[in-house]
Amino acid sequence: MESMGLLKILSSLVLVVALSSCSFDGSYRYPCQDPANWGTEDCKPPVCTVNGACPEDLVGSDIVNGIIEEQTVEEEVINE
Repeated sequence: MESMGLLKILSSLVLVVALSSCSFDGSYRYPCQDPANWGTEDCKPPVCTVNGACPEDLVGSDIVNGIIEEQTVEEEVINE
């Protein structure tokens, strides 16, 4: 019995360490995903269309144009 409790504690500790090593550092994978870079020449067509790295391709045109409405999961299921 006591070994089961110790096993649970050790497995929980291993899980916590493993998950904490996968932390998000706040950076973007592609420079054009960052809204601060959307005005740069590298993030404007025709430069970004060559490799598909335009903000519209990476995050969606609704987000780039600011016309997206927040919906809950329940509202999306009802609307479908």
